[in-house]
This record gives sequence, structure tokens and C-alpha cells, in this order.
Amino acid sequence: MMRWICHIDMDAFFASIEQLDDPALRGRPVVVGNGGRGVVAAASYEARRFGVHSAMPVSLARRLCPEGVFVRGRRDRYREVSRTVMKVLGDFSPHVEPASIDEAYLDATGLERLFGPVDMLARRIKEAVRTATGGLTCSVGAAPVKFLAKIASDVNKPDGLFILRPDQVADFLRPLPVERLPGVGRRFMNALSAMGVRTAGDVLRYPESFWQRRFGKAGQVLFDRARGLDERPVEPLGMPKSESAETTFAEDTRDRAFLQRRLMGHAERVGTSLRRHGLSGRTITLKVKYADFRQITRSRTLPLSTNATETIFETACALLDALHLEQPVRLIGLGVSGFDHAAEQMPLPVAPFPARDETRRRNLDSALDALRARFGSRAVVRGRLFGEDEQ
Repeated sequence: MMRWICHIDMDAFFASIEQLDDPALRGRPVVVGNGGRGVVAAASYEARRFGVHSAMPVSLARRLCPEGVFVRGRRDRYREVSRTVMKVLGDFSPHVEPASIDEAYLDATGLERLFGPVDMLARRIKEAVRTATGGLTCSVGAAPVKFLAKIASDVNKPDGLFILRPDQVADFLRPLPVERLPGVGRRFMNALSAMGVRTAGDVLRYPESFWQRRFGKAGQVLFDRARGLDERPVEPLGMPKSESAETTFAEDTRDRAFLQRRLMGHAERVGTSLRRHGLSGRTITLKVKYADFRQITRSRTLPLSTNATETIFETACALLDALHLEQPVRLIGLGVSGFDHAAEQMPLPVAPFPARDETRRRNLDSALDALRARFGSRAVVRGRLFGEDEQ
């Protein structure tokens, strides 16, 4: 049976959602990312014509695209649409692997009996996504293996479709820049350039044993990818490994009270998400980025897992208190990992928090979650965050 993997990639996902929800933004250069210190989360294709791209500093994007419309991101809205897209894909195949909030792999092997040839399946996926989301487009690439499907989805963006058939793989790979192969980062690329290896075809000038001897496992993977080999299956997403939130400040700061307020907002966001998904975690991680962009993390693992906002917050604050702030802080964040299902947790004390405190915190969280679900996310605000415009 012919193996087919599809890679579905939403087009300028965050920016396209903003244009969908606000018709006045359609056709205009939209940049998701606000404030002078943050980075661009997404840029519409109109903004990309000015050289704006994701991960670029917002300050640079403003210089490149002074006519751009800069908007704050809406994480909850993007996740809502992402869930809609993933549900659509699940209607076509039980084997869907989300790769990020706006892309996924789908194993299309054997689906010809239900949906016709792979190109017809891809068109049906595109139309189903457009209908379910109210007009958003995606690009689909189909190939015999995962990494080629991902590359194929980028060929005809936006709203693209590209089918790479098995007998076309060798000719497709031969001129492909070697940095497009998975696992070839900047340092690896520099080493390959020094050898005169610039395309996947150049890799095959050397035997497999050479790559194994020169680069070990990475060399073997490179040689396999250059031949179009990738045995990785499409794996439906299991339980997430972590949940986190962070903020880049408008100005660097050493104000610990300010940093604690931000940690409270992050703990609220992370705790709410964990409870919504029925998860709790044992490891709390503090992330700090200094003014010189040097980044550090500190973690503490609790005896039992938690999803209580106050417990997450107090643990993060303890990590911050133990930290000597060598420079002003540019970014602060926290994360929770080491997940268990919340329903399986025993009502035992989570040191250093007594059992009665943990129970009280869980009851308070449940009440707040219920009120917000009924009246909106800003219906109830914790005292520490009152008046704060949490980013």
C-alpha cells in the first residue's frame, strides 16, 4: 500500500484570525505583536512584503512597515481555532499529530477508498478547514514521508497544494538547499559549507560510512534524509509535557514587587489551563532573561503535583527570592511540568504547603474558574492583579 503523509500548515495563522474577526483589517499589513520590546508572533502576507516575519523585534517591524497594524495577540482565540482545525483533521484520519498550534501531520495511507486519490483528499481537507473556520486557508503538502510532506506544504504558500510522488523524490531533493533538511542547524550548516556541501545532492557525493564516521548519528540522519528516507510515523499527540507563560517588559527592571505581580498573572494563566485539561504538575520552573539577553532557569520539584494557582505562584516567588538579580530583568516566566492527571491526585499535603491550605486553594480555584466560565475571563480578578494589564 502506498504510504502518504500530509502536512497541513495554516497560512499566517494568528494574523489571518485577526483579519477574519475584523473585516477592516483584511488586505492590510497586520502584525501580531505590540509594544516596543516584544517580538513578532505572526505577520500577514501583506506585512511580509515589507520584510516583516515572526520572531523579529517589534521595533524593527515598525521601522520596516510603518503602515502596519500592530495588534496584541489573543492566545485563547488562537487555541480555540486550532482546536477546530484539529477536529476537522480528525474527521479524515485517526492518525493526526499536531506539530504546533497551526500545523499538523496526517497519515493518509489507505484513505483513497474513502476520499479518493491523495490530491483529492488534500483539496477536501483544505475546503473542510476553510468551512469550519469561517474562511481561513491552509497549505497542504503530501509526500511518502514526514519531512518531505512538511517541505512540500511550503512550496505553493499561501493556500497551496503540492503533491510529491515517490518517483519525483530524487529529482526534488537533488537541488534542495541542505539547510532545508531536518537537523541541519547553523553550526552543522557551517561545517557542511566548509566541505562544499550545499544541497541534498551534494550529500550523496560521500558514502554513508563517511557521514557516520564524521558526524555520528547526525551524519546518518543527514544521509538518510538526503535520500528521502524517514521512518518516523505520525503519532497522535499524547499528554502535554509542560505549560508555561512569560512576559517581555517594556523596560528592564529589578523591582521584585513588580516581578512578583507578573508571576501571579502567569501562575493564574498556567493554573487555569492545567485545571481545564485535568492536569497537575510537580515541577515549577522560573525563567529569567536579563538585559543582556542572558537567560537562566531555576526549578523546584514538589513532593506531590498541583494545579493550584497560589501554590504555583508561591513556589515561583521562592525561586525568585533565592535569585541574585545580577542585572535588570527583561523577561520573566514560569512553567509547570512533570504532569499527572489531576483526578488521580490524593488529598495529601504538598510541602511546604499544609493539606488544609492546598484544599482551600483548590476550592477557591474551582469557584473562580466557574465564575469566569459563566461571566467571562475578567469577571473576577485576584487582589494582587487588580488594576494590572497583564500581558
